[in-house]
Amino acid sequence: MTGVTAASTSAALTHHQIWVRIRGLLLALLVLVAAGIALATIRSGDQHGRLDPRSADRYGSRAVAELLKERGVSVHVVTTLDDATAKVGPDTTLLVASPNLLAPRQQSELRAATESSAGRTILLAAGPPSVRTLVPGVTAESAGPVSPRAPECSLPAARSAGDVETGGFRYASADPGTIGCFPSGGLPTVLLVEQGAGDTVLLGSPDLLLNDRLAIQGNASLALQLLGSRPHLIWYLPSLADSSGATENGGTGGDGAPDNRSFADLIPRGWLWGTLQLALAAVLAAIWRGRRLGPLVSERLPVAIRASESTEGRARLYRKTNARDRAADSLRSATRTRIAPLIGVSPRDAHSPSALVPAVSARLGNTDDSLQALLFGPAPSDDAALIHLADQLDTLESEVRTS
Repeated sequence: MTGVTAASTSAALTHHQIWVRIRGLLLALLVLVAAGIALATIRSGDQHGRLDPRSADRYGSRAVAELLKERGVSVHVVTTLDDATAKVGPDTTLLVASPNLLAPRQQSELRAATESSAGRTILLAAGPPSVRTLVPGVTAESAGPVSPRAPECSLPAARSAGDVETGGFRYASADPGTIGCFPSGGLPTVLLVEQGAGDTVLLGSPDLLLNDRLAIQGNASLALQLLGSRPHLIWYLPSLADSSGATENGGTGGDGAPDNRSFADLIPRGWLWGTLQLALAAVLAAIWRGRRLGPLVSERLPVAIRASESTEGRARLYRKTNARDRAADSLRSATRTRIAPLIGVSPRDAHSPSALVPAVSARLGNTDDSLQALLFGPAPSDDAALIHLADQLDTLESEVRTS
């Protein structure tokens, strides 16, 4: 009783105690943020992303861009479809780094612009959906991992380059005017398609343009010949921030009609699938962390602990979590267990109101309902009520023992 009573009057955490507990976490978070900002500042000059001609890391393409500049080819980096289509012409090569990121409407606009430009268009790792729109009459399928392959074609650029690391996608076309090179399973992984006065080159994999792969086999030779056939190279890096991809039907609907698309239609492509994957991962993690670890196993304590210390410790835990209901149940249960043998009630019926309350009433000569509320009543509403309940239970036990 004393342990619970003392715990119920213990003070709550002060502002200083809260600050002492969280200051270590805040300091670690501050150091992490500062380190991230410093690292981003230091490395921002030479890292822009995969296949970015401004990036000097292993996944960038700065090496091939610098080699092209040395040969008199100007390299312009654009991130929007409007900028890319505005610069195309007969003396330009338009390289599309990730055509699969383009929305169907963007792909249609890109095809219309390149067909009338009489220049060259290079599509990197274009999959079936984008190939169907950008290069009609051509189909794409997986070609397996990237590996060195022989040209096996009449294209001068491929023959002079020799073996090149290609793969990713392979292409098929019924047009006899196409030239296919570096075959995988009988289908080319590099395909040149004549389109009007210009042409389109499909590269099944962009790996030969990466900084750490350029010097392998004939990668550099093929890259320089394909990208340097015109004096100007437009390097188009599709971005989710491109506003041209946000209106699939053209602003208000393409024909001036109101846009009735839902919120889900406005989400960029790929985000919904990524969200579903994260949700599935969260569910699997919850199942994994919530698995049963088997029944509890009792062990002997390494040291003896006094009963008063255990009582005070449990009382402090109850006080910390405001568990007055658990504390009241513990007090009432202990009282019922102790007084039951004194009034002839078996331990099995000690916690049964129909058996214990009449026996206590008969022993004390009390006929009102106060015993029922005292021994089996609701939880106290505040700490003062809990202390009063403890005093009443002590008094009841004393009366039973002395009656």
